[in-house]
Amino acid sequence: MLHEILLSLSGHPSPLLRAPGASAGHGGALGDSNSNSSVVSPPERALLASLAHLGDLHVKLISFAAQIATEHPSIICRAVAAAVDSIHLAAFQRKVLQVENTILRKDAALVGAHNIVPLTAVVAEFDGWTRRMEWLWDLVQFMLRSGPGPSPSKAKAGTGPSSSSSSSSSSCTGARVMDRLRAELQTGYMDVEETATSLVAVAESAWLKQVSAWILYGKLPTFGAEDFFVQRSKDSAEEYVSVPSLLPAFVTPSTAASMLFIGRSLNQIRERSMGDSRFRGTDHLSTQLKQLAALSHPLDSASFSRAIIDIRHFLSRTTLQRLLPITKVVEALQLLRDFFLLRRGEFAMALIQQAEEKIRSRWRRAENLAYEKRDVLGTVVVKEGEVAAVLARTWAAMGSMQGNHADDDEGVELARDLLRLTLAKSGSTSAAMTSAAAEGGLTSIASSTPFRNLLFSVPVVLTLQVPSPLDLFLSQSDLQTYTAINSYLLSLRRAHLRLTDLWKISSLRRHHPASPSPPYASTRGGREKTRLLRHRHDARANILRNAWATASAAIFFLGETEGYLQTEIVAVLTDGFHRWLTTGEDEQRQDDFLPAQKTKLQPAPPSRQEDNEDIWFATADPPVASSSSTQLATAAKRHHPHDPQTLATAHRLYLRTVVARLLLAHPSFTQPLYDVLVHIDHLVALVHRLHAVWNSADLEADVGVVDAFVDLAREEREVTADLRGVEARVRRGIEGLVAELRRIEAAGGSEGRDGVLGLLLGKKAEEDEEDNDSDLWGTSGGGGGRYIPRRVGGVDRLLMKLDFGTWFAADAGDRDGDRGNGDDDDGL
Repeated sequence: MLHEILLSLSGHPSPLLRAPGASAGHGGALGDSNSNSSVVSPPERALLASLAHLGDLHVKLISFAAQIATEHPSIICRAVAAAVDSIHLAAFQRKVLQVENTILRKDAALVGAHNIVPLTAVVAEFDGWTRRMEWLWDLVQFMLRSGPGPSPSKAKAGTGPSSSSSSSSSSCTGARVMDRLRAELQTGYMDVEETATSLVAVAESAWLKQVSAWILYGKLPTFGAEDFFVQRSKDSAEEYVSVPSLLPAFVTPSTAASMLFIGRSLNQIRERSMGDSRFRGTDHLSTQLKQLAALSHPLDSASFSRAIIDIRHFLSRTTLQRLLPITKVVEALQLLRDFFLLRRGEFAMALIQQAEEKIRSRWRRAENLAYEKRDVLGTVVVKEGEVAAVLARTWAAMGSMQGNHADDDEGVELARDLLRLTLAKSGSTSAAMTSAAAEGGLTSIASSTPFRNLLFSVPVVLTLQVPSPLDLFLSQSDLQTYTAINSYLLSLRRAHLRLTDLWKISSLRRHHPASPSPPYASTRGGREKTRLLRHRHDARANILRNAWATASAAIFFLGETEGYLQTEIVAVLTDGFHRWLTTGEDEQRQDDFLPAQKTKLQPAPPSRQEDNEDIWFATADPPVASSSSTQLATAAKRHHPHDPQTLATAHRLYLRTVVARLLLAHPSFTQPLYDVLVHIDHLVALVHRLHAVWNSADLEADVGVVDAFVDLAREEREVTADLRGVEARVRRGIEGLVAELRRIEAAGGSEGRDGVLGLLLGKKAEEDEEDNDSDLWGTSGGGGGRYIPRRVGGVDRLLMKLDFGTWFAADAGDRDGDRGNGDDDDGL
């Protein structure tokens, strides 16, 4: 019987310990058949039940652990299964051999008088292994539940806590195994904790080998790459993306972003090293390998994050400064500021003029071809090549504006090479939105605005071809945000220019044609002609009076809004970010923190008894206040160069602030603004159409040129009626926008961290990243190496200027009069 027991525990099922009705290939509890009842007594059967269960677990662990070690797609699960077999099952087999050796040596610990081996003593030798083997079986079940092979629940015959962990439809990944093992470290059983600790070390070591290949060489694992958290992108515009579901729980999002950045940087270095020997150095490997090898298991989140940040900054100091110098970053940001944020007004003006000219030429061509072909829309739709040609003519127009100095402008030459004006395609937009899903919804908020439809009446966007080193800190989601901001600001500038161009139509503002000149003006016919022209001009002036008032009010609104957005938002935030980028400090931002320090450092005001003291002795008292400014100046001189990921994090924070301050994150403001801009386009189009009708009427009345196919009087009435409706819609739209600005200002939506700005800036990943950087540089909230956006003027500064007097009240009176007359007020 002892041989049968030891063979069963060693992994060879014994018929003596087989469950009733079980096949020969499966163990189980001790059977009670007639053949065994004569051999094993009921008390012995009760003692051997635990050994039968232990042998059954050993057999299943050997089988399924080998299956996982050879077939599982996760290299971490394979390593854990191999460790279960080579460490813990091997230890169990050594225990079986030890018991057998003790019996064969007739050691008194197991063998009694007359060479009798008590069965209770043999069972007691394996008491400590039952809980450990059950725990290992639960772990193997967890790895097999969604892995290859048959479901382990069909082979399970023992009991255990496995029923508490429900199976998942997704495949078991290395991250889930590590999270489970780390959670089991909190158990109250010492043997289970020791087993879990050894397996955690194995799993984390296998995972660290994959991480080392990525952060030291920039290479994805050759085997088990689908289980690694860095994946090659298929649908996104980014080359590599981070998959949060494949990350262990102890890795913070900021640490994952750092690892992704390090690997992408090493890929850039490897590509550049093919043509430049300066980037072929691998001097960082020995230091960083020692740093990773010094990590203890189980890995601590703070220690691991600190090691990754040290590797990132070491790589930045040794290699990335040559790959991406600060001058290139500043040059790229200047390009984005000049052409995307419209600091160069001549670019916006030339682009708008060329786009308008292209649209007019398309409509003229459609009118000319309408007599030959009835497919008018096919000749009006703008094509990709025509959009690119508009940008080319824009550069030519800018060159003519600059004259002889056009060749000296390096910014324009760089923009000519990198900027592209393209039709927005839904596929590329969705891909960019997918890559920006981890950015907290910023791009989705900004890109949901429809302002890109206004320039050509089709979705057209201004994009940038990011050169190879610059994509280390400038992502595609950032470009999508810049594109949305550019469409927003360009739409305001375009509406402003179109309205001001109405004043260039001299015949609408002056007496045209002019009155007869002497001596014909002194005759009776000349006087009748003069009265006729004056009557005609007065009638037309009365028709356009409200249109001119509405256009003037809209110009005032657009001018003040555009001035506020450009001078008090974009310029201030950009200047603050540029100062932080070049000097590491922002003096204007520090002014927000200095008053609190100065109030603590300033001495108490002198009492009445000290009023008569010499004032020259008082000047030596407050040197402490000046020392604070001296410390700030010294800190600015001790500026550390920022690594590309710190720049990328600060740049995203800057963009989030710009989007929030520009009110792009308020759909309740942007959608009515878009409607107002559409109504302004309609207003301008109606004025131009009315002008064309009047010109035709003048030719008919004065010269006798008659168009038999056009009823000018009816068309004038229709255009005038449409013009009245558009005027009311523009007025009501501006009134609604001012009311929405008041609501935003009252709710504090653009100020503080409790509004939309707080929603965009309060992401935990951003805060973790900023905290890590601030701990690395040894800085704190007020200044130092961490970028903090400047405080800019709130919406109240814009509302103070938007005072339209009684214009809105006049509109309310017009609506009341229309209701009294039973009119529908243009259907609104």
